Amino acid sequence: MTADLLTRQALDRHTWKYSLLTLGVVVPATALASELPARRLRRVARTARRITAGDLDARTGTVRGGDEIAEISAVVDSMADSLQRRIDTEQRFTADVAHELRTPLMGPVTSAELLPEGEVTDLVQGRVRVLRDLVEDLLEISRLDAGAERSRPGPVDLAALARDAVTRTGLAARVSGQDAAVVETDPRRLDRIVSNLVVNTHRHGAAPVEVVAGRTVTVRDHGPGFPAHLLAHGPQRFRTGTTERGRGHGLGLTITSGQAKVIGTDLNFTNAQDGGAVATLRLPQDGTPAGA
Repeated sequence: MTADLLTRQALDRHTWKYSLLTLGVVVPATALASELPARRLRRVARTARRITAGDLDARTGTVRGGDEIAEISAVVDSMADSLQRRIDTEQRFTADVAHELRTPLMGPVTSAELLPEGEVTDLVQGRVRVLRDLVEDLLEISRLDAGAERSRPGPVDLAALARDAVTRTGLAARVSGQDAAVVETDPRRLDRIVSNLVVNTHRHGAAPVEVVAGRTVTVRDHGPGFPAHLLAHGPQRFRTGTTERGRGHGLGLTITSGQAKVIGTDLNFTNAQDGGAVATLRLPQDGTPAGA
């Protein structure tokens, strides 16, 4: 029995040894084989998330192989291409409509200004101004979409600009400028941003309206606040949200966000805990105090 026992023990030792060796080869190979498809799937998922976030130039790229993952990748890229074409078509249509309407609209605008004073004249002039402003907004949207807008920076006193912007709107707002800064930015576009925010608060919010200029510019009202979809996805053209925030074409905040991107600032939309919509424009932090 001694020789047989020794043989069995040797067989057991060889079995364990070769089993461990086999596991040492198979386990890493299996992990690698499963990691490669998982990595490809994660790449497709990242691309899909970028497209969802608005990056329509995102693509999965060339994915090798003819399996299901490659098919999913091709479908995602095809979906992004189709969505990009649709948006480009919409943008071209918006620009064409605005340009086609601008010239014939000048006739009614001029004629309305020549009408005799009266209640009917005021009504006609008001409607014509609304139509003119809509066309101008569409033209501005088309320029922003085309990337034709360029920033022309210069030194800007935030407190003075906020006061001037509110004055030009002709609307009531309390302006304060504690520790206001002088920053390097485009004054015309910043004025447009602040004016649009003030007009939006009066159109969709409720008084009192407050404008605070410091290292940031904050515009808030005391109305129902921004709708949930705007807080989650940002402003969207031709969508104004809940009915309690009033009516409109939804281009004001879209233009404001576009102009903020042109001058390289961060525009955030939130709701105050005690009620009201809050728009915060964060400007470059390399300014100096206005009184310096």
